[in-house]
Amino acid sequence: MLDFTSSLYLGLRHASSSLRPWAQLTTGVPAALTTPPLARTVASSLAALVGTERATLSRSTLHAFWDLFLILGERDTAIYMDAGTYPILRWGIERAACRGVPVRTFRHHHPGDLSRQLVHDARRRLRPLVVADGFCTGCGRLAPIRHYLAQAREFWGTVVLDDTQALGVLGHSPTAATPYGSGGGGSLRANGLSCSSIVLVNSLAKGFGVPMAMVAGSAEHVRRFESVSMTMVHSSPPSFADLHAAEQALHENRFSGDALRSRLVMLIRRFRRGLREAGIRLGNSLFPVQSLMLDEGCARILHRSLESMGIRAVLHRPVCRNGTTVSFIITASHTPTEIDRAVAATAYAINSNSSMPRLRRSCG
Repeated sequence: MLDFTSSLYLGLRHASSSLRPWAQLTTGVPAALTTPPLARTVASSLAALVGTERATLSRSTLHAFWDLFLILGERDTAIYMDAGTYPILRWGIERAACRGVPVRTFRHHHPGDLSRQLVHDARRRLRPLVVADGFCTGCGRLAPIRHYLAQAREFWGTVVLDDTQALGVLGHSPTAATPYGSGGGGSLRANGLSCSSIVLVNSLAKGFGVPMAMVAGSAEHVRRFESVSMTMVHSSPPSFADLHAAEQALHENRFSGDALRSRLVMLIRRFRRGLREAGIRLGNSLFPVQSLMLDEGCARILHRSLESMGIRAVLHRPVCRNGTTVSFIITASHTPTEIDRAVAATAYAINSNSSMPRLRRSCG
C-alpha cells in the first residue's frame, strides 16, 4: 500500500539505532522538579530556531494547552479564537471557558471581524488573547499574524499560535524558487517577526518526527508557564528517547533541512503538474497537504477507488471549509515514481467512474 497519510513532512524517522543511547527512558520525577540538561539544550535550540527569547518542553500540545489558557487567562482576559483553530487548541480554550474566561470566535483569517469584536468589547477593559493556527492546511494559507498582533497589542493583549504545521517546513526569506524559505523555523520566521507579545505552542511530531511539544515566547511568558503549569507537576518531562530524537532532528534540520525542503517542493510540484495535466484542479498552496475539495459522495467514492488501487490518502473535513476532501500528504521520503503512481491512480479513478461527473469542476 502506497501511503500518503503520514505528516512526517521532512521524512525524519529516528530509528533507535540512529540515536545516541540512553540509560533509561524517564527519571520518574515530575517535570516541575527536574529538567534534564539535554531538555534545556533542546529547548534553547528550538527557541533560537523559531525566533523567541526562550522555550520549554512539554509532553504534547494537549499538555501545554491544558495549562496555557488558565495561566494567561486571568480575570481581566478574554479569548478571541479564529474559527479555523485546530481541535486540541480548542480543548484548552474550553477548559478556560469552564473557569469563566470569556471566549469569542471570529471569522477564519479575518482581521476585520476580530477588530470589530475587540472594539465592541473595549468598554469591558479585558486584555485579549488572540488565538489561531500559524498555518492552516485546510485553505493552505499562513494566518495574518501581523494583523492579529497589531490588534491584540492595541488592547495590551497577546497572540497565541499553534504553529505545529509550519515548524520544520516554513522559514525565513521565501522566494519563488524556494517557497518554503530557509531554516524551517515556522510562521514567525516566514513573517519576519520576533515579538514578546506572541506565544507559540508547537508539536515536533510533524516536521521533525518527534512526539513532544514546546511552549515558546518571551522569557517572562515561559518562566510563568514553568512556575504555574500543573501538568509539569503531575507529568514527567519528555522521555530521553524523545529528547535524543529531538536533538538529532535539530542537527539534521541544521545541516540538511533546506535540501529536504527543496526535495519536498520538487515532489509537490510534480504532483500538482501531473494532476493539472490530467485536467484536475487544485488550490494554490505548495504545502505538503494537497487537497481536492469535493462533495461528500465524490470524496468517498474517490477515497475507496484509490484504496482499491493500493493508494492510501486522507478522507476528512477541514475545520475552515465546508465539504469533505481527499488529501494527499506528500513527504520528502516519497519518490518521483510514487508521486506519478498517485497521480495516475487519481486520474484513472476520476475519469473511469461515472458516479463522479462533477468531480473536475468541483475540485478546489
